[in-house]
Amino acid sequence: MVARIERSSVPSSPLLNVKTLFQKHSRKIIAPLVAIALFAVFWQLFSMTPNAGLPGPIRTLQETWYLIVNPFFDNGGIDKGLFWQIFASLQRVAIGYTMAAIVGIALGILIGANPLMYDALDPMFQVFRTVPPLAWLPISLAIFRDSNPSAIFVIFITAIWPIIINTTVGVQQIPQDYKNVARMLRLSRKDYFFEVLFPATVPYIFTGLRIGIGLSWLAIIAAEMLVGGVGIGFFIWDAWNSSRMSEIIISLIYVGIVGLLLDRLIAVAANRIVPGARS
Repeated sequence: MVARIERSSVPSSPLLNVKTLFQKHSRKIIAPLVAIALFAVFWQLFSMTPNAGLPGPIRTLQETWYLIVNPFFDNGGIDKGLFWQIFASLQRVAIGYTMAAIVGIALGILIGANPLMYDALDPMFQVFRTVPPLAWLPISLAIFRDSNPSAIFVIFITAIWPIIINTTVGVQQIPQDYKNVARMLRLSRKDYFFEVLFPATVPYIFTGLRIGIGLSWLAIIAAEMLVGGVGIGFFIWDAWNSSRMSEIIISLIYVGIVGLLLDRLIAVAANRIVPGARS
């Protein structure tokens, strides 16, 4: 018994900890790398066929290497590196998404707590949420007469519906026992909101926020293709008009990575605020 205690008290080496950590997560590391390698091989083979219209991964890297290693160049106008293109798009998303989150959460709580407002507005919301994002662009251009606020409005109107709907459902799903206890304790409206309603609704709010951020990133790419200016969406459209397919491909990879990071950012925030939330 003493020998066992002595052996277990010996601190493990950092190398052993790294090895254990790698063994524990090896499948999550190796499996994606193998999948990416296989995808690249099939992509390269497809690009070598006679009727292939897309460059292979090797040619794509060769033709876009200057964009990859120098993302911060700025030659004025729209001739900017990928960092500035994505940064401009993220700025629009940040403004539109933040406004959608504030308005959506407030409206969702108000509608969920008021059955009359829910019956009156829910059919209209269900209709509006099915409208494609780009269908709002002519309306926004007619209202604002400027490309930048029009793109931000498209983000706002795209992201707000899942936030409103999920927040409304969260308010409506508050257990009746919570309401009964609040009534017995004679909580004020302020105390009921901060002690019962809002904490119970937070998981649903983050579900809406996570859906909304994905839709926002999708919408801004499409909107920028039409409104122009600096932004990764217009960069892709301009590359298409100039037949620069390699630049389109590398841009799509960047767009996918940024979209994944935005989703994970909301998921991490949800896990911190709502223990047990799944990412």
